[in-house]
Amino acid sequence: MDAVRRYFPELSSIQHEMLDQLAHLYSDWNSKINVISRKDMDFFRERHVLHSLAIFKIIQFPEGSTILDIGTGGGFPGIPLAIVNPTCSFVLLDSIGKKLKVIDSISKSLGLSNVETIHSRVEKHHGTYNYIISRAVTNLPNFMRLIQHLSGKQNKDFSSIYYLKGGDFDEELNRIKYDYQIYELKEIFEEEFFETKKVIKLTP
Repeated sequence: MDAVRRYFPELSSIQHEMLDQLAHLYSDWNSKINVISRKDMDFFRERHVLHSLAIFKIIQFPEGSTILDIGTGGGFPGIPLAIVNPTCSFVLLDSIGKKLKVIDSISKSLGLSNVETIHSRVEKHHGTYNYIISRAVTNLPNFMRLIQHLSGKQNKDFSSIYYLKGGDFDEELNRIKYDYQIYELKEIFEEEFFETKKVIKLTP
């Protein structure tokens, strides 16, 4: 059985079909511009779809939540999470405009109405969100510095950050003041790719 179906049997057939379409859509775009590394396209469902959905194993965002995906690149983890959280609104932010055009096209092809893209650097972006998600865009102390205006106490509706990261980052965690919880993805997925991958939940 396909890994996404095996790990997420609770998803609807429509959601699985949308997740299935992602490989074709990204492969088509990748032939035009370099959205995802060529090597990673050979492992697309594992390294991009399944990796993004790791957050869904940890939290299913409450209905009506607003989620900001920082440094989304080609749309990860935002696009897969928008598919499986249809009652939530996702804002996918990146400083590279051409990648956001890809996301807009893919969202339109899938009929995703809960995805918005914003072309900006995070330190210049202002908004109110319930959650922030991201996939290893920089080291944790720098990331927390960049988003402090979005996740601080002045944002009373903010809940937590879910950050996908691999390797050893104990030193980084020692340099931040947020409470945190680490989820080992090797305890969720059996594929070798996830052996060193983690989701870090950070709460102000």
